[in-house]
Amino acid sequence: MPAVASNPSPAPTPGPSAAKGRPIRRWIGRSFLRVFGWEVEGGALDVRRAVVIAYPHTSNWDLPFTLACAWTLDLDIRWLGKKVLFRPPYGWAMRLLGGIAVDRSQRTKLVDAVIDTLAPLSDCLVVIPPEGTRGRAGRWKSGFYWVAHGADIPIILGYLDYPRRRGGLVEMLHPSGDLAADFETIKAYYDGVEGKYPDKQGAITLVDPP
Repeated sequence: MPAVASNPSPAPTPGPSAAKGRPIRRWIGRSFLRVFGWEVEGGALDVRRAVVIAYPHTSNWDLPFTLACAWTLDLDIRWLGKKVLFRPPYGWAMRLLGGIAVDRSQRTKLVDAVIDTLAPLSDCLVVIPPEGTRGRAGRWKSGFYWVAHGADIPIILGYLDYPRRRGGLVEMLHPSGDLAADFETIKAYYDGVEGKYPDKQGAITLVDPP
């Protein structure tokens, strides 16, 4: 079970981007979770720009549950997706839901591209699955960390725990630049969290297991 903060911060006041559709969106998020017997743990952390870790990522269901949790907390989130998801005829819907198309073949430039995308945005919580795929991943990728470090924004630890049917935001970490030390702090918060398909869940390590 994740170590949820005992006194989570209340949801922040909607910023300039708040729209009339927010109450409807919150209702959709809560209704979706209620249908599946899920609940959101904790509250929204008081920050307007951050990288949100999405762990575990083992199923296509992770996106709708993540969106439902975010909408319930009245948060605007962006998420990274393969370019193929943004092709017609459904590309417009992916963008409407906060999707940002990325070219995974350009791995060496991906971190810089995401940092450049975030730079002009005053309100942006970008969700990044550190496993990089919903298939079996041998380790976490460090891109999420270097995006946060390069953009000078905090990392929020988000999770979906399918056995308990709970999702939420655990804690906030400001990357120091010492990846190894910060990663040990991050790792401790995800003990016991399981995805929809645990056999596809990547080990919480930055080194490939033997």
